[in-house]
Amino acid sequence: MTAANRTVRVLRHDVAERPFIVIWEVTRACGLVCAHCRADSIPDRNPFELSTEDGCRLLDDIAAFGHPRPLVVLTGGDPFERPDLAELVAHGSKAGLSIALAPSVTPRLTRSVLAELREAGAKAVSLSLDGAAPATHDGFRGVEGVFAATLDAARTVRDLGYRLQLNTTVTRANVSELPDVLESVLALNASLWSVFFLVPTGRGEHLTPLHADEVEEVLHWLHDVSDHVAIKTTEAPHYRRVALQRAALDGVGEPAVGPLRQQLRASTEKLLDPVEHRPRPPRPPIDVNAGRGFAFIDHLGTVYPSGFLPLAAGSVRRQPFADIYRDAPILRALRDPSGFGGRCGACEFREVCGGSRSHAYATSGDPLAEDPTCMHQPRSTLEAGDHGI
Repeated sequence: MTAANRTVRVLRHDVAERPFIVIWEVTRACGLVCAHCRADSIPDRNPFELSTEDGCRLLDDIAAFGHPRPLVVLTGGDPFERPDLAELVAHGSKAGLSIALAPSVTPRLTRSVLAELREAGAKAVSLSLDGAAPATHDGFRGVEGVFAATLDAARTVRDLGYRLQLNTTVTRANVSELPDVLESVLALNASLWSVFFLVPTGRGEHLTPLHADEVEEVLHWLHDVSDHVAIKTTEAPHYRRVALQRAALDGVGEPAVGPLRQQLRASTEKLLDPVEHRPRPPRPPIDVNAGRGFAFIDHLGTVYPSGFLPLAAGSVRRQPFADIYRDAPILRALRDPSGFGGRCGACEFREVCGGSRSHAYATSGDPLAEDPTCMHQPRSTLEAGDHGI
């Protein structure tokens, strides 16, 4: 294994042939009103969403990729709004798929339902924790009491034998709470902390995302604490670039610590007992991006590169999912970083990063444009500047 592969996990199979992970939005119905939701959730299920029969056929199509089969996440809206959820989980599990659930924390998220789904074969549950206190988290979710219910649900998830993933969406309003959220992530014994960097789409258009320099500082801080819990970033693939750069430095000549990272570091040191939270080997981030190892299927069966990139690639109602994933022009374009524009196209890390295509599209209307949330200056552009080009 090369040093790069130890720092960033590169998939062994061809991502042009099969995805690593598929997210299926089984319904858009949801009892919450989250301020940063990528979609306009609705109180009731859409009568045209994929039926049980449609869903089972879709799961069979995904399983037909063969080994290694894609991971499948059933999300929403709130997947627990579907009365056939256990049937879908059981069908997918029997077909050989590893099924994870991403429910909303509502009264539907009960121990008995979680136990039924565990019995049906679900292996992991992801819950959102967007702040370290009720005011922040409940403010995000639009419903009072969700923070406390989330902590209770996380303990139940672990008690039932699921792997627990906690998701945190970062904005200007809650970035200072990240060390406190980390403390909760560790206390709840989560297997993975997935940190989402706000894409200004859907309801998220009304929130304030971080500037590129702030994103960079948060990514470096996440790398600082990655020896405490496995970390995944969503819509910030340049975390992989940061990991490679930090590995190359090997602790020598560390990048300058800006004010935000300094604040996050200081808060972390106060919160984490070095004896209680002993470092562990960091888990390498995985080289997956929108349309490149990743695909999103909405409640109506439309396939997208990701849930934050609203460019349709096809519909599973009209053609097999595998054909869409392999042949759709938008997905093929996203798998070819040589076609990216600006700094992303010139970047020496473009093969392992590629930038957030969702941020590029949200800010420019071009999914192949450079990622405005990354402040890295590619070596080629710096060298050109040195020569007056």
